[in-house]
Amino acid sequence: MNITDRFLKYVSFPTTSDENSGVTPSTLGQMVLAKYIRQELIDMGMQDVDLDERGYLMATLPANTEGKPVIGFIAHMDTAPDASGENIRPRIVKNYDGKDILLNEEQNIVLETAKYPEILRYKGQDIIVTDGTTLLGADDKAGVAEIITACEYLLAHPEIKHGKIRIGFTPDEEIGQGADHFDVKKFGCDFAYTMDGGAVGELEYENFNAASCKVTIRGVNVHPGYGYRKMKNAILIAQDWLDRMPKHETPAQTQGYEGFFHITSLQGTVEEATLSFIIRDHDRQRFEERKDLMKQLAVAFNEQYGKGTVEVALRDQYYNMREKVEPVRHIVTLVEKAMKEIGVTPKVQPIRGGTDGARLSFEGLPCPNIFAGGENFHARFEYLPVPSMEKAYQLILKIIELC
Repeated sequence: MNITDRFLKYVSFPTTSDENSGVTPSTLGQMVLAKYIRQELIDMGMQDVDLDERGYLMATLPANTEGKPVIGFIAHMDTAPDASGENIRPRIVKNYDGKDILLNEEQNIVLETAKYPEILRYKGQDIIVTDGTTLLGADDKAGVAEIITACEYLLAHPEIKHGKIRIGFTPDEEIGQGADHFDVKKFGCDFAYTMDGGAVGELEYENFNAASCKVTIRGVNVHPGYGYRKMKNAILIAQDWLDRMPKHETPAQTQGYEGFFHITSLQGTVEEATLSFIIRDHDRQRFEERKDLMKQLAVAFNEQYGKGTVEVALRDQYYNMREKVEPVRHIVTLVEKAMKEIGVTPKVQPIRGGTDGARLSFEGLPCPNIFAGGENFHARFEYLPVPSMEKAYQLILKIIELC
């Protein structure tokens, strides 16, 4: 199966993760896809194909020469809950002409070059787009397709000498839980790479320190006609909370190494309101200060509105992998060399996000992140240039060759 057809097959599986499910994998669709891929790997001739009860899938491409390190390639099977992943209808725009793309005539949904000028870089290429009602799933089913296609090629070309290769596919990365049950010891690699980045050339070994924060506000509801000095409206208290947050430290107003607070949902009634945030910062001290701010606000609100009004639940998700990758910087240099040999200019940059590799690096598996080729992740305007996916696949092969 060619890499494009493989990717299109994978995106036909709905695999949106759900942070509120309380189980792993968080949604059934992820396991359905994992079982499909398990059989695909078995049919290809991969060895040690293992899918556990939590949806973690691993397999081995045995070494055909000696003296090489064991390296791994990892991608995640879930898609982000930020946009629908149900009934994805991808379409290939052949030989893109550089103009706006009408994604959905019925709903007049247009991918506009004025809003997404990066797409102009792909003029003349075939581009996979959505119908404008769902995300595409290039994050990270493109990575899955690239890894499996590379293994398929090596199985068909035993004359290419390589060490032992391990591949791993995880659930629930998009909700910060992808590495929760990843067995690093069983994976058994000297180092690994996640194929989970964006545009061609991206190479990342710095990422955000990350935490989730849930603010629960408990109000008091009485008949509004008799609410004087009795009613405590949780929605208005939630509004007050947002008013006291730093105004210019949001994703829309930060870039580079700047951190942020990002509210991802607000739900409420007079009786109770909840605010869900993610907290991000590359600097560990500043990251801790951001979490402390949420705790301090809770103290202040409980003093103002009454004891027990506000409860804050913070959970660290992952940390900046740089401190774990720097001591083995040669694994980054290896990718830079491989990129140059296939005609790609490396773009080493910090991740304004996270990846399974961050957690895994702190568990003893140094794991930089490499481009998978997609753009506009987590959104209905997500797209994937086919040549970008092919370059990522070629890069995997070159890394293996040079290792």
